[in-house]
Amino acid sequence: MYTVTLWEFAALAAAAILVGFSKTAVSGANTVSLAIFAAVLPARESTGVLLPLLIVGDVLAVSTYRRHAHWGTLGRLFPAVAAGVVVGTVFLLWAGDAAVRTSIGAILLLMAGVTLWRRRTAARAETPAVPAAPDTDGAGARLKAGSYGVLGGFTTMVANAGGPVMSLYLLSAGFRKLGFLGTSAWFFLIVNVAKVPFSVGLGLIDARSLSLDALLALFVLPGAFIGKACVDRINQKLFERLVIAATVLGGLQLLLR
Repeated sequence: MYTVTLWEFAALAAAAILVGFSKTAVSGANTVSLAIFAAVLPARESTGVLLPLLIVGDVLAVSTYRRHAHWGTLGRLFPAVAAGVVVGTVFLLWAGDAAVRTSIGAILLLMAGVTLWRRRTAARAETPAVPAAPDTDGAGARLKAGSYGVLGGFTTMVANAGGPVMSLYLLSAGFRKLGFLGTSAWFFLIVNVAKVPFSVGLGLIDARSLSLDALLALFVLPGAFIGKACVDRINQKLFERLVIAATVLGGLQLLLR
């Protein structure tokens, strides 16, 4: 098993709780978790430790929101996501720990910037247009799904950081809360399970990482239940600000480490 101090394990446990919370309440909030994992563990190996915990959270999310998925959207996304996963796998074949750490830090800062841009754009719109049904038809919608899919596949393979990319896509397509959560839950369960053979082949998942996962998985469960209980009562604006701030700090820490 990885050798970690008591305080480091406490940080990983808190990150695991946040994984569960993000899967049932605020998608993309686990960017904070991946920053913590990459800071405590070797950055490259941290992605392999985090992946099984994400799958545990995905299973819990699907069990909660399984009836609300938009399968037409998922069908359009998966081919582009698969291409992004392949590109990310090729990158991980030659990238060392320093390159992966820098990449994760850059991705975190990029995602924080995209989220801030989305919030500012929404704030400027006096009456934002939200379609009654998800806008997933037409050439423009297919092009958007393809571009977001490739970026999402790459970021989820390299850094398990596809959440903010997919959140931005689903919000821009006009998904309401339940449709957003259901589609996101099925998307990440399928994608993360599909990533397992790649991660095993790259040596990111092994007996040592799974031993640590067996302990940390226990903390994903309460996080998911807390998220389910809070999803209708959470102060979204304040929480997003905290997540963005923590993400920026985590990204800077990885870049300057």
